Amino acid sequence: MKKLVLATTAAALVLSGCAGMSDTQRNTGIGAGIGALGGAAIGSATGGNRGAIGTGAVVGAAAGALGGYLWSQRLEAQKREMQAATQGTGIAVTQTPENELKLAIPSDVSFDTGRSAIKPNFAPILNQFANSLRNNPNAEVRIIGHTDSAGPDSINNPLSVDRAASTRDYLIARGVAQQAFRIEGRGSHEPIADNNSDAGRAQNRRVEIYVGERSPG
Repeated sequence: MKKLVLATTAAALVLSGCAGMSDTQRNTGIGAGIGALGGAAIGSATGGNRGAIGTGAVVGAAAGALGGYLWSQRLEAQKREMQAATQGTGIAVTQTPENELKLAIPSDVSFDTGRSAIKPNFAPILNQFANSLRNNPNAEVRIIGHTDSAGPDSINNPLSVDRAASTRDYLIARGVAQQAFRIEGRGSHEPIADNNSDAGRAQNRRVEIYVGERSPG
């Protein structure tokens, strides 16, 4: 228990020391701190002996720092490229706390209401995105579809998956490796705006694309 407290204190120091760091340094430091806590807890749960707890904290810190995504120069360049390509479209291009590149694509760009076919003004953006993905063999791409709350889950859930699948299939058809993708549909269960207004429902009908890059080897 004492070692768990020490590991918690050490992790807290790691987190408090993140002030003034770059985004990449801060995210790595946070990962290390969280990993230390997880490792200490694992060590405590597996017998509580002194060696297990100490080793668990060290291994956990390493896993937290190294086991997630890396924000590489390639992803930074891709972010800037996509920000330029999507300027004025309403698409938000950001870096997440998990060091993933995120494209949040609203329905007025991506899909018509109740449909999963790619809209014509979405295609040029996906073409540009496919060009950058083809040059990144370490990319892991998650595509998540969302709907508004109009209609039952029996319609919204498969529609959200279909939208994610359409986006994936479009990118694969333009040369991105099929194994890079994972798709999900969340239906209406993760709104970002009020479903009681037209404007809010339009924001909730969206596709989100996440790109992460792991260290090769």
